[in-house]
Amino acid sequence: MCTLAHVFEAAGLTTVVLASMREVAERMAPPRVLYCEFPLGRPLGRPDDVALQRDVLDRALVLLDASETELDTYPLVIESDETPLACAIPPRFDPTLPPAVDEAQGLRAAYERSLEARRVTAVGRAIGADQVTDALAVLHQWAQGASWKETPLPGKITVAVCHDIRAYYTEAALQLATGPAPGARSVEAWFYAQTEAGRTMQAAREAIRDQGAPFPFWFYMAPGHR
Repeated sequence: MCTLAHVFEAAGLTTVVLASMREVAERMAPPRVLYCEFPLGRPLGRPDDVALQRDVLDRALVLLDASETELDTYPLVIESDETPLACAIPPRFDPTLPPAVDEAQGLRAAYERSLEARRVTAVGRAIGADQVTDALAVLHQWAQGASWKETPLPGKITVAVCHDIRAYYTEAALQLATGPAPGARSVEAWFYAQTEAGRTMQAAREAIRDQGAPFPFWFYMAPGHR
């Protein structure tokens, strides 16, 4: 949306962006932005809350009168109400390994059952299932302060490697999950909030950001709202 705003402004159209990720809005710098700290995919806030949605739009439209670049913040914060996937994670087996590596090894049997049942996998953009633990070992080192330049990931394309790790976990989880069929956000919530891999990935992301890694290199390792 920020990029489209620049395109429309260059054509003579005045725009206001409703941004869910402040860091992206600040970096892309469209002329007028209302940052709303709402769950991704809900730019106007809670479903069916007409008064709130109208107020968000009213605040956004006020920015049309701004003559200079302006980034305003909506005063209400709405937390995600997505319930994480109900999925039991195998207990630790080898305490000498980094927690995420041990966890991924414990999920391998479930991943293989998923692969056998569906005959297709989303793992493989950058690494295969056999390299998931190697990649998590490197992410663990990054989270502990290792240089991202001197300790490269297998597969090299960081974003694609992180995608493969999430796909590995998602496919394993679908074999272990209980309850109703999960939504996409519930799987995401489970991965980042309840797994060692998700926590390690986010810690590694923050660590290499602080080391000065290029913005695209670290930012897209996880969804922007995380």
